[in-house]
Amino acid sequence: MLEHLTKETFKEKVFNFETNKDWKYEGTKPCLIDFYADWCGPCKMVAPVLEELQKEYGDNIVIYKVNTEDQQELAGMFGVQSIPSLLFVPKEGQPQMAMGALPKATFEKAIADVLKVEKPVVN
Repeated sequence: MLEHLTKETFKEKVFNFETNKDWKYEGTKPCLIDFYADWCGPCKMVAPVLEELQKEYGDNIVIYKVNTEDQQELAGMFGVQSIPSLLFVPKEGQPQMAMGALPKATFEKAIADVLKVEKPVVN
């Protein structure tokens, strides 16, 4: 089960926007944040893919979810206008946003290219 972030847990685990003006990632592992809403059809299509990715990548990445209905301030901060919007947050460097229900292969490529995490080989 993926962890849902509130404004408070977002500040602890991702970025404390109240104390930092410049981007400073608070986490220890690269993460992916899914900005979604319960009523959104494409969001429902992405949800099982994200669950699968979390299982496959295990402890190498963290996948969070932000409900844009409950957390409008967070969604606004990142300029989320369409959902799903997915924020790829590497340990070093700037986060990158992707829009729309992406196919699994596209997630895997972005995880490799942006987050610099390769999929673990399972024997």
